[in-house]
Amino acid sequence: MQVLRQLPPIEDPNVLVGTQVPADAGVYRLRDDLALVQSVDVFTPVVDDPRDYGRIAAANSFSDIYAMGGRPLTALNVVSFPKQLPLEVLNEILQGGAEVAAEAGVAVLGGHTVQGPEPMYGLAVTGVVHPEKLVGNQNARPGDALVLTKPLGIGIITTAHKRGLVPDDVLRQAVDVMVALNRAASEAMLAVGVHAATDVTGFGLLGHLHELLLASRVAAEITFDAVPVLEATWTYVAEQIVPGGTQDNYTYLTETTGAVRWDSSLSWEERIVLCDAQTSGGLLIAVSPDRLPALVDALQARNVLTQAIIGHVVEGKPGHITVRRR
Repeated sequence: MQVLRQLPPIEDPNVLVGTQVPADAGVYRLRDDLALVQSVDVFTPVVDDPRDYGRIAAANSFSDIYAMGGRPLTALNVVSFPKQLPLEVLNEILQGGAEVAAEAGVAVLGGHTVQGPEPMYGLAVTGVVHPEKLVGNQNARPGDALVLTKPLGIGIITTAHKRGLVPDDVLRQAVDVMVALNRAASEAMLAVGVHAATDVTGFGLLGHLHELLLASRVAAEITFDAVPVLEATWTYVAEQIVPGGTQDNYTYLTETTGAVRWDSSLSWEERIVLCDAQTSGGLLIAVSPDRLPALVDALQARNVLTQAIIGHVVEGKPGHITVRRR
């Protein structure tokens, strides 16, 4: 955002969401009942299997559209690929992306490839949303419950995987979490009606919550024990296996901004997990208390991975988070 603020302001009145806020996707109104939702995301491999990498990257790319209540329609592959790697690897990556795109009902129309020092893959995605059903990250209200739809720990587990420490069954569980589309969670929140949402990715749970709270000019309280975490995460974080991005998130929230106030009983390991940088994480949804039971029911009916009520929104200094034990 520091760089985007230096760009000329957007004056087109049909731009409903642009660079003025740290949103998940841009939104452009075509007519009163239809708007485009657009996003792009690429990253280097988080797993060794190229097909799984492609599947994860595709699910991650669609997530920004789902977080805003949109329906992805088309996508373009965005690829950087080293010339020393065999083209069969690239084919497997694209096949994985196409597999998840087909599951999402998204047409992959083509794309662009450049040579680079390491593989990078993702998609530029275009979706649609009714302007009145758009879900942003700036309308959370005091009293709202906060619901998380996927467990944490992906960054720590994939970092341990890169060091050859993760058994196949643990890795498969992590891949299954990353590949799971946020479509069902998005459909559930649209069916019920919620105040705000975002997806949990590189800034971790608390980083993305911090952005949502800043945009909404509210604060939040999180119950540590209610946050779902993949069990294997605790094994690796106890061995000090932490991605650089996760440590950066913790430093920013705790030392640079002081945005998070921790219960003194929480260990370093417990704190760092709540800052873990996720790939293709779940949706974080702010919903009014009277609609919370309906949202949980809707998520369960659609077999969403978790329906964890992890805290609530409160009045307070915008962006600030208090993390307590139950």
